[in-house]
Amino acid sequence: MPVTIENQVVLVVGASSGIGRETAALFAREGARVMASARRQERLRELQESLAREGRTLETLAADAADASQMEHLAERTRERLGEIDVLVFAAGTNVPDRSMKRLTTDIWDMVVTVNLNAAYYITRAVLPAMRARGAGHLIYIASVSGLFADVSGAAYQASKRGLLGLAHAIRVEEKENGIRTCVICPGLVDTEILDRRPVKPSAETLAKALRPEDVAETALAVAKLPARACVPEMQVVPTYL
Repeated sequence: MPVTIENQVVLVVGASSGIGRETAALFAREGARVMASARRQERLRELQESLAREGRTLETLAADAADASQMEHLAERTRERLGEIDVLVFAAGTNVPDRSMKRLTTDIWDMVVTVNLNAAYYITRAVLPAMRARGAGHLIYIASVSGLFADVSGAAYQASKRGLLGLAHAIRVEEKENGIRTCVICPGLVDTEILDRRPVKPSAETLAKALRPEDVAETALAVAKLPARACVPEMQVVPTYL
C-alpha cells in the first residue's frame, strides 16, 4: 500500500518548466511541503501563483543548479523554511542544437555535462549528509532513455545521462545501509521545451503520441510513495508507440 507524502519535505530542482514544474505542482497537490527551485524566478512565481489559485502552497528559491555554492545555499534554505529534506527530485537538464561531433565544442560539452550531471552531484552532496544522519532519504533523478540506448541526442547529452545513472546507482550501493534510496527515471520522448533545442523538432504527429510532463511527474510520485522497505533503482517510462 502506498505511503502518504503529506507533510514530507520535497525539494525539486529544475522546477521552472516541463517535468520539474509538473513534479513540484503534483507533490504540492499531494500535501507535501515543496521547495521549487530553478534559475528563472519569474517562472517559479507563475507556478506559485497558479497553485495558490488551487489553494495550494509551495516555497520557491531561484538558484543555478550548475553552481555548487548555490546548491549548498538551496539545501540550507530548504531546511530552514520547511524542515529536513525527505525527497529530492533532480529534474534539471539541457541540450543544444550543435550536438553532433562535427559541431560539438569543448564549451558546449562542458555546459551540457555540468547542467545534466555535475549539477546532480552538487545538490546531492548538499542534501546527503543530513539524510545520512537521519537514516532516511529518497533521491529521485530524471534522466532519459538516451542514457540507456544509443540515439541521435548527441555525445554530450548521452554521456551526461549515462553518468547520472552511474551516480545514482553508486549512491544507492554506498548509502543503502544508511536508509538512503535512489531511483533514476528514464523517460522516452516527452513534449517539453527542450525539444526546441533539437536540430529538427519532432513532427506534430509524433508529438501527439509523446509523453506529457505530468506522466513523468506521476511516475516520480509513485516512486516516492513506496514504503521505506522498497526501492526502485531504475525505471523506464516511454510512449506506447515505441
